Amino acid sequence: MTVSPDTQRARAWTWAITAAGLVVWAALPWFLSRGTIDILVFAGLYTIAGLGVSFLLGQCGIVSLAQSGFYGIGAYAAAYGTTALGLPIPVGIIAGMVVSGAIAAAVGIPVLRLSGHFLALATLALAIIAHVLFLELEWLTGGTLGIGGIPRIALFGFTFSTPFRFYYLVWPCAFALILFYTLLLNSRTGIALRAMRDAPAAAAVAGIPITSLKVRIFVLSAAVGSLAGSLFAHYVSFISVDSFAIDRAISFLLIAVLGGVRSIPGTIAGALFVTAAPNYLSRLGDIHPILFAVALIVAVIFLPGGFGGFVSSTWRRLTAGPRPSATGGP
Repeated sequence: MTVSPDTQRARAWTWAITAAGLVVWAALPWFLSRGTIDILVFAGLYTIAGLGVSFLLGQCGIVSLAQSGFYGIGAYAAAYGTTALGLPIPVGIIAGMVVSGAIAAAVGIPVLRLSGHFLALATLALAIIAHVLFLELEWLTGGTLGIGGIPRIALFGFTFSTPFRFYYLVWPCAFALILFYTLLLNSRTGIALRAMRDAPAAAAVAGIPITSLKVRIFVLSAAVGSLAGSLFAHYVSFISVDSFAIDRAISFLLIAVLGGVRSIPGTIAGALFVTAAPNYLSRLGDIHPILFAVALIVAVIFLPGGFGGFVSSTWRRLTAGPRPSATGGP
């Protein structure tokens, strides 16, 4: 199969920009303050959680507000498993992902038969139920007192005990998941997802198990959200029910929308915006929530495809070859 010169040039530029971006990413913490690195760490955590929401919305058309619940399950599984049960850190993380996946499978079968605003309301109800349980199950979650003394993650004797160190743990996890979701999107499953999203009736006639496929992607999203919650717990060393309120679910959905639901890497931009913008706007005083709301409105109006869609369209224009003349002449 012959590859056109324009395609070769676009691929070369893509690899060059990716390599340069990785170099900048690796060097960035060495030139930033501890507070800025902390923001980038949270952006990495939110990128991981937001990926599941973004993929559900962009590829399945599912508006999920339940991610904060799975985020909390992962955090509490890691916290309770390591502090109360004395489990190794990886076991607590895996346990949270398994529990989240099992719950997502159990509730996804009936819930994902809904559509539109009914589905969004159902997932919102799941987030509310999870928040209430986190508050009431004091023997497990500590209630309003929370759980402290959560150990730091250590690999091969190296402890990720500072924002600088944790940066080099959370972002490789985020990049690995972005690669995984990209490969999934380009697989046969991804083709089935796009068919289900764009023409559900035709997909059903073609034999695509729509409900089963939705449940599987929902389970994957829950497991990814749980992973983000576990990493969050081991990073901050203390968690309470306030960290998993409904506003966290809205933040994850904002990350997906602002990043561009059809752009998997765009989730990074959405997470950076949701974490960094409120922090820097807060320096302007009590008016900062209004300013953040205005910034959201402006972003939605002028970037309907999100940050990722804007970058993708700009990149296509830059790498596209010259258009032929309408008359066929020079």
